[in-house]
Amino acid sequence: MGKFKKDGKKGSPTVNTSALPDIVFMLLFFFMVATTIKEVDMQVDIKKPIADQAEEIEDKDNVDFIYIGYPMDDNQGTEPRIQLNDQLASDASKVGPWKITQAREGKRPFDIVTSLKVHKDVGMRIVSDVKEELRDIDAIKINYSADAR
Repeated sequence: MGKFKKDGKKGSPTVNTSALPDIVFMLLFFFMVATTIKEVDMQVDIKKPIADQAEEIEDKDNVDFIYIGYPMDDNQGTEPRIQLNDQLASDASKVGPWKITQAREGKRPFDIVTSLKVHKDVGMRIVSDVKEELRDIDAIKINYSADAR
C-alpha cells in the first residue's frame, strides 16, 4: 500500500449552478410576455413630421393605422400610396371597405381611433381623400402620427 500525501493546498470551491435553469426560464418568459410581434411589413416609406406638442396614444390595441407614403419598391411608381395592413391600396376609395372589414373582425369603426402615419412630403390631397372616406363610414376619430423632438 502506498502512503497518502496531504498537501496543504485546497482547491477553490465550485460555483453552484442549480438555480441557473430557473433564472434562464424566468428571463425567457419575461421576454416572451413583454415583446410584441411586428404586425405590418412596411411597403411605403414613412418619414413623419416633427411635432412640438404631441400626446402619446395610450391604448394602441384599439388603433387602426393607415400609412401614406412613397413606395419602397421601384416597380410601384413614385406617386404616394396608401398602405392598409400589408397591402397597398390603389386609391382612397379602398379605405372605407377596409375599415368595415376591420369592424367585422370584432371592432366597431366609430369606436376606434384611426391613426394616419403620413410621410412629411406627401401632399394633403391624398390625406383629404382618406379623411373623406373615413367620414363617409362614420369613423371620425382620426389621429395624425408625428415624431416628438
